[in-house]
Amino acid sequence: MLQRISAMTTPSPPEDFASPTHSLPCKMSLSHPPRALLFDVFGTCVDWRSTVTNGLWEATRKSLNATTVSIPPAVALKASQMTKEEWGVFTQQWRNTYKAFTKTIASDSSKAWKTVDEHHYDSLKELLAEWQLGGLWTEEEVRDLSLIWHRLDGWPDSSTGIQELNKRFWTCTLSNGNLSLLNDLKVHAKMDFTHVFSAEQFGSYKPNPSVYLGAVEKLGLSPKDCAMVAAHLYDLKAARACGLQTVYVERPQEEVSWLFCCVVGP
Repeated sequence: MLQRISAMTTPSPPEDFASPTHSLPCKMSLSHPPRALLFDVFGTCVDWRSTVTNGLWEATRKSLNATTVSIPPAVALKASQMTKEEWGVFTQQWRNTYKAFTKTIASDSSKAWKTVDEHHYDSLKELLAEWQLGGLWTEEEVRDLSLIWHRLDGWPDSSTGIQELNKRFWTCTLSNGNLSLLNDLKVHAKMDFTHVFSAEQFGSYKPNPSVYLGAVEKLGLSPKDCAMVAAHLYDLKAARACGLQTVYVERPQEEVSWLFCCVVGP
């Protein structure tokens, strides 16, 4: 897939992989050609940062311009003064809560289960209170905004890249997002994965080994026949520890944002 895809293993690829008959703008270097590619989704296949920031910005303008909505004056003033860059900071903080949430459940099986959709809703309400923006949107609007993660735009090379890869591999999501979220993203971003796997099917979140090995088992393959594709090194490190091959995709700001949040895996 993807314009800057590169493997974290060193041997050369099959000679025909980069031949003119294949239009992929990349090369893989894998020790053993995999049968299945397991894709991280947030950040790797879809551009969550731009989509969510723009969505919050547009929802703010709509609310402030609505003549039938009563917003507390202090909230209206604060929201009217916020720049799109500040909404980008808000978006990153929202994403950071997701990272901490999934890591906690991945590392402690005694924690009560909660879906990513539930977390996105709860954490959005908490952030709005923290930013003193409570009342900017109605409860129904907050609920809808929390589902913006179902409507993330794909990176420009994702749709066509997955179509090309389907000619040679099974392409599967392996994301912490819940199944309804992933199925909506598959349609919205036109990503024609052959299989949709969610961490919720395996009772934990990445980087728990049960997620990687559970997906491998569902495919009826061995770990060495699968490659994890991700823009986050912690994800690839965990997959490799389970025996999967690994493929790193460089995406703008993705690895840096994970490191700053101190979520680097076990």
